[in-house]
Amino acid sequence: MSIIEPEIEKVDRSTRSIRYLEHGWPSDLCRWHAHEEYELHLVVETRGKAFVGDYIGDFKAGDLFMTGPNLPHNWITDQVWSKRVDIRDMLIQFSHESVEKLADGFPEFSQVLKLLQLAQSGIYFEGFNPTFARGHMESIRDNRGAERILAFVRFLVRLNEHAEKKALSITKLIQPEGGSKQARIAQVVDHVTKNFFEVISVAQAAEMANMTEITFSRNFQAVTGHSFVDFLNRIRIGQACGMLYASDDQITSIAQESGYKNLANFNRHFLKVKGMTPSEYRETARKDLTPDQGVSL
Repeated sequence: MSIIEPEIEKVDRSTRSIRYLEHGWPSDLCRWHAHEEYELHLVVETRGKAFVGDYIGDFKAGDLFMTGPNLPHNWITDQVWSKRVDIRDMLIQFSHESVEKLADGFPEFSQVLKLLQLAQSGIYFEGFNPTFARGHMESIRDNRGAERILAFVRFLVRLNEHAEKKALSITKLIQPEGGSKQARIAQVVDHVTKNFFEVISVAQAAEMANMTEITFSRNFQAVTGHSFVDFLNRIRIGQACGMLYASDDQITSIAQESGYKNLANFNRHFLKVKGMTPSEYRETARKDLTPDQGVSL
């Protein structure tokens, strides 16, 4: 089995619309896995490596994350922690359908759907007050019925208002939707994600969107948050991450399949986007995510 393949978790929500969980470390619940539900995840204790899709980064106590449907994730505590921890994680799982229906009934709540869209890449809420986060989690845990739902909605509203949201996984970048300009940009995004290995210039992309290069570059930056060249590189690096996870192919071969004819250029862009070299990325992922290496957090 490929190490990139996560364990699929089935969440029982037959008697409740949201699920609250907390667990310590070590725990069998800590594993490389995915599920259809969104997950709000607060780290209460320890520090280590966070794995969300193709993202690998550090986590510490107080960090708050959100993962989208079927986005693999795991938090692995550093081995220096030798003592058992009673509560390492507090988390909430919920479905898109529940929030969407709420937005249908209360249009004022529809802004939160943008938060869910971003969560499909995984979100780290930079600078979110950990005391407030834990207070919201405890309110959801301690309430029942309608009061629990109100506490959950209040937390979502606060998270949506939080300015510093960092998208994590490149391979789950969301295609923009909206009016005519956004739709044309979305068309380019779709083409790039399917044909990333081809040579695609800004001029070609602008022509595809039926815009001048200057107008296209301005609109692309506004819609995606990245320049076209940066976006293309991020998509290519995201694809390379998948191959580094799942195959033993040489890095030179992976670079070429990802659209880079020059290995040095590939290494430079990979380091810029992921903060580590391709070989370091592969080694880290395999060391920490390979099954049957004991309990991993």
